[in-house]
Amino acid sequence: MSEGPLVLGIETSCDETGVGLVRGNTLLADAVASSVDSHVRYGGVVPEVAARAHLEAMVPTMHRALDLAGVRLSDVDALAVTAGPGLAGALLVGTAAAKSYALALDRPLYGVNHLAAHVAVDTLQHGDLPTPLVVLLVSGGHTSLLLVDDIACRVRTLGATLDDAAGEAFDKVARLLGLPYPGGPVIDRIAAGGDPRAVAFPRGMTGPRDSAYDFSFSGLKTAVARWVEAAERAGTAIPIADVAASFQEAVADVLTRKAMRACREYDVADLLIGGGVAANSRLRALATQRCGEAGIRLRIPRPALCTDNGAMVAALGARLLAAGVPPSALDFATDPGMPVEQLTVGRY
Repeated sequence: MSEGPLVLGIETSCDETGVGLVRGNTLLADAVASSVDSHVRYGGVVPEVAARAHLEAMVPTMHRALDLAGVRLSDVDALAVTAGPGLAGALLVGTAAAKSYALALDRPLYGVNHLAAHVAVDTLQHGDLPTPLVVLLVSGGHTSLLLVDDIACRVRTLGATLDDAAGEAFDKVARLLGLPYPGGPVIDRIAAGGDPRAVAFPRGMTGPRDSAYDFSFSGLKTAVARWVEAAERAGTAIPIADVAASFQEAVADVLTRKAMRACREYDVADLLIGGGVAANSRLRALATQRCGEAGIRLRIPRPALCTDNGAMVAALGARLLAAGVPPSALDFATDPGMPVEQLTVGRY
């Protein structure tokens, strides 16, 4: 086990209640309670339902994490909690709990950025992050290309989505195809039996006049909808596996193409892919292939660390603590729209 302060992380930005315990780069516990089943009938996350689920799950998830790590709450040296971005009500549940624990224990607390935590979590699997580092961040609500000089102090946005994020596009296309929510894992599974070349769906924002590093998946979603509508009007059976595979290929192609370009143009030899969509098997395979051809070192956390969890928050907290970054004041406010460049909030 590595040495260093024991950091506890709490994550409640969306529909997972996560509590993680980290010491240095060593993951001691990662307990997650998901409310995704409560949102399935609505076809998406309902903020009030998510917030209530966090309230019910917080204390049991905390106890489970402590038991898994074999530590007591009093052993914790510092705490970190997601302060944004995320759903307003969900964020408030997590930060209220974290502030209460920090006050009771008299320990420093870091209100941290959820997106930066998706980068920091890779230290728990692959060790310290190389610098500089290009990061392709793909989650349900965010798709960004980042240049990371130091995850504890400097992150720069190269590009971001102009409309639908990749994860949102997966959910919307799944709905078009009559598939259940959440759409990402379902499409990934069904696409395995389809032909990714069956339908030539467009690659958004890849023209010569388009932004090099920004993303747009709204047009792709619309193209899938029109293709399905045309097939229905013609009375043709929709080859769901082929459509899913072709859509997934278009997303993975655009994501990896722009990430490769960023690595070349900024002369960076390391690429990290993080966020929930990083668990997608085709994205991982295509990134591995293209990085291998370009001589780029690829880092992708295992799927369990890609989705929202407390371990990633604890990992970022550990990096901030090690860098000597001042903790947050206990009266800090959450920020549902927190930009990725802002790594912490409300410093002392």
